[in-house]
Amino acid sequence: MITKEDVKHVAKLARLELKDSEIEKYSKQLGDIIKYVEQMNEVDTTGIEPMPHAVPITNVMREDIVKYEQTKDELMKNAPCEEDGFFKVPKIN
Repeated sequence: MITKEDVKHVAKLARLELKDSEIEKYSKQLGDIIKYVEQMNEVDTTGIEPMPHAVPITNVMREDIVKYEQTKDELMKNAPCEEDGFFKVPKIN
C-alpha cells in the first residue's frame, strides 16, 4: 500500500508541490497501479518470448545510396574563410 509519506517523498524527488487533497488522491491512484502490476505478475508467462513492441514494425526508410559525392576542393569553394584545408571560424570565448 502506498502511504501519504511515500507520495510526499516521490513528489519531493520530482520537485513537485502537492496539496493535501492531491496527496490523498495520488496515494490511492498509485496504490491501484501497484495492485494492477501485482495482478499482472501472477500471470504465467512460461514459454512466452518477450516482445520489444506490441505490434510488428518494419523500417520504412530507403537504402542510403550515394548519387554524387562532392570532393573536398568543391566543398571548400563555399568556405568564407579557409586555412590549411579546413573551414576557419571565429574563436568562441
